[in-house]
Parts: sequence; structure tokens; C-alpha cells
Amino acid sequence: MRLASVQARARRAAEEREEPPPGPAPPSTHHSDHQFKNMKSKFFNELTHMPNHKLKMPMWAIGAIVVVVLALVACLGFCIWKKCINKGKKPKKVRERKGGRGRRKKEGAGEGEEGKEGEGKEGEEEEKENFGKLEFTLDYNFTDNQLIVGILQAENLAAMDMGGTSDPYVKVYMLPDKKKKFETKVQRKNLCPVFNETFIFKIPYQELGGQTLVLQVFDFDRFGKHDVIGQISISMNSVDLAQPLHEWRDLVGGEKEEVEKLGDICISLRYVPTAGKLTINIMEAKHLKAMDCGGLSDPFVKVVLQHQGKRLKKKKTTVKQNTLNPYFNESFSFEIPFGQIQKVQVLITVYDYDKLGSNDAIGKVWIGFGASGVGLRHWSDMLANPRRPVAQWHALCPEEEVDEALKKPLR
Repeated sequence: MRLASVQARARRAAEEREEPPPGPAPPSTHHSDHQFKNMKSKFFNELTHMPNHKLKMPMWAIGAIVVVVLALVACLGFCIWKKCINKGKKPKKVRERKGGRGRRKKEGAGEGEEGKEGEGKEGEEEEKENFGKLEFTLDYNFTDNQLIVGILQAENLAAMDMGGTSDPYVKVYMLPDKKKKFETKVQRKNLCPVFNETFIFKIPYQELGGQTLVLQVFDFDRFGKHDVIGQISISMNSVDLAQPLHEWRDLVGGEKEEVEKLGDICISLRYVPTAGKLTINIMEAKHLKAMDCGGLSDPFVKVVLQHQGKRLKKKKTTVKQNTLNPYFNESFSFEIPFGQIQKVQVLITVYDYDKLGSNDAIGKVWIGFGASGVGLRHWSDMLANPRRPVAQWHALCPEEEVDEALKKPLR
């Protein structure tokens, strides 16, 4: 029995050695297709759902972003193309406006050689400015030797203020003699003002021929220099005064009226309300106009105090010999009750002393009630700072101009 079992085992082992090893099993097509679909599905799932999972952005938003990016790229390409194509072309001329005034540029026309010359002069084209126009009348009274000038109205004046408007008034005077000047009332914020004012110059008819009438339109500035809007110059030789003249004329860019520099004066003001005491210190002057033959002057200062046009007191400084830059540092005190200080006018005149004849006025300054510009601002600063001296430089004005302004009714 033991021998038979041993033989059987040996026979089985021999059969196992003789059997060929089994080959690899054929691949399952169904399994590989299923695996490929899983990988594809996983890839697209990650592609489409991963941004949505992290940014929480819907598909339509992603599409919109793509469209915008493509549009930007297209615009950039178009701009580059247009710039390269139109590089040699010149832009069209446009109407420009500067300082509230319309400027029209004339285009030069020409072909061939004339066209080339025109292109070379494009930078030097003349500019025509529109200042507006003025209606006026002229008449002469031969009986009384009077030239009667009427300022009626203006239209389409240039805007000089930041708000697109102006505060116009008209100054009327004769050249070369500027002794007598007239001014219309200021029309606030109006580019088409109506004046209807008449002014009379008493000039003999024989003397009119060599003179020129100037109608100058200004923009009023309360705290600074008045700007020239435009002007009309009328040579009296070209006017037939045998009959009245009534017409409109365009304003031209008037050169600013040459203002003769008379000098500057430094003044200190101090007011004590409790004591009712006003102290005026004439400190110094500079660059005064030379009045003597030797190119110098003998200046002194006269201070006049007025209340509602009535003279209250007057004071004088000492005379400084042979100088155009005198130093005074002289103080004058006036008793002015607090109830009257608002209506007080201070008139300061610089004179050139003359031993033999009358003293000649170099210039004048108006400070206080009714004044404008620096004169009003200095007075306001003094009232706003009681008990404290407030110093200010003032430009001297012609005496006749200040006296003329004082005659006008005050508001």
C-alpha cells in the first residue's frame, strides 16, 4: 500500500511537469473601454467643475470672460493697425477756445508749390478773436464846442470770469490827451449789457482833427486789476461831425491802456474800538515818479479823513528832500467812534514839494468806505483785527481818477 501511494505521487508530479504553463489571458475589451470612459469623465469633470467648486462661478460667466478677453485683443490689434496705416495723415483742424474767447484758425488753400508753402506756415496762421461789439453815437454841438459821446449797449462780449460771464463797463477818453476820462456803470454778470449813458467832452472843433476817441470795454474785478475785453479807436479826422453818427462796431483786441507808474506807498492801520482811536502810520514809499528836472522829487504825504464825503481832519508828514524812495515812519491818530468807523474814508496823497509854486500831486490812494481792491481789503483787515496794526503796500493812482471816483454815488 505504501509503495502504491508513492508511485501515484510520482506519477502526478511527472504529469504536472509535462503540462505547458498556461499563457496570459486575453485582454478584456469591455474592461478597457470602461476604464477609458472613467478617465475621460474624470478629466472633463475636473476641467468644468473644479473652477466652479473653487470660485463658485457659473458657466455663462466663464464664457463672458472669454468673450471680453477676445474683444480686448481684437481692439488692441485694430488700434495698432490703424496707427500704422494712418501714421502719415494729419488730424483735422478743430475750433479752439482759450480764456473764454473763440478763436478761429484760417486754413490756407493751395495746390502744388502753394500748398507746400501753406503747409510750412501752418504753425504761423493768424488767429481771429471774437471780443463782441459795441453800439455808440457821436454828435458835435458847434454852439457850445461839445463832443457828445453816447454809449448805448454791447453784445456777445467775451467771458472773462470763471463762471463764463463778465462784469463789463466802458471807459471813454481822448488821445493823446488823457486828462478827462469817463466810465459807465458796471453791469454785473452780463455779456450783452445795456448802458444808455452820455458823456461830453468840451473841445474846440479846430482841435478835434488830431485826436482819437477811445471806447474801451473792461471786465470789472473787485480785488484785482480790471481786464480789457476789447476797444474801439475812432480817429476824429475820419468822422463827419456835420451829422450825428450812430453805428455798431466790432471790438478789437485792445492793448492795455498804458498806466504810468507813479510809485507805491506802505501804510499801517490800527483801530481800537473801545477807545475809538484810529492810528495811521505812513511808513515809506518807493519808486516814486520823478517830478523835478534833476530826476528826483521832494515828497511828502497828506492824510485826509472823511466821513460820508465830509472832511473831518487832515495831517501832513515832513518833506524828504531829493529822493524817490522816502522813509517817513510818521503816525497820526484820529478819534473815530465805533459807530462811525464803517463810513470813514482815508485819502492819502503823495506830493512833490515846490518852494516857488504849488505842490504837484504824484499820486493818491483811497482806503475805507466805498473803496475797491486793495483799499477795501486793507480796511476790512484792520476792522477784523482790532488793536493790531495791519500794514499794506498800495499802488499810487492819478489824483484825478480818485477824485472822479469819489464823486460817484456810493452804495
